[in-house]
Amino acid sequence: MKMGLTEKDFRMGVIGPATLSLLTSQIAVQKASQADAREFAGFELREAIAVTTVLKELKTPVPPMDAKARATLAKIQNTPSGHEFDVAYITAQHDNHVFLRDLATAYLKNTTPNEPTFVEQQGRHLATLALNQFIEHVELTARILKELQA
Repeated sequence: MKMGLTEKDFRMGVIGPATLSLLTSQIAVQKASQADAREFAGFELREAIAVTTVLKELKTPVPPMDAKARATLAKIQNTPSGHEFDVAYITAQHDNHVFLRDLATAYLKNTTPNEPTFVEQQGRHLATLALNQFIEHVELTARILKELQA
């Protein structure tokens, strides 16, 4: 993770993965078969809608999906409902949330509570609130993956 992240770097780093989470979770609420995977999909969809709404209200542009995100979305779209889908979806969510957790941690490590500008303070507040959710979702997806692999 690059050092010296700005508020804009943080927002730009979050909106792509949050958009991918939203798209894949919209699919997963219909296709997930294991109870915990289905429940997580509903939680994640609500979170992704909230995060992308806030970021768009902050005028954060949505970048085009990179090759990895496009491949993840295609896999989620094309995998039939069942165990294989649940593993693919939860794995994608785990990887996404590890990235987001690390991004928020790096950003917060390089800011201070008394940032000189309102925008940077706002970014710090957003990252502080989001980090808890990112950590929680890393742990939840790791537990669900363990259940799916049992």
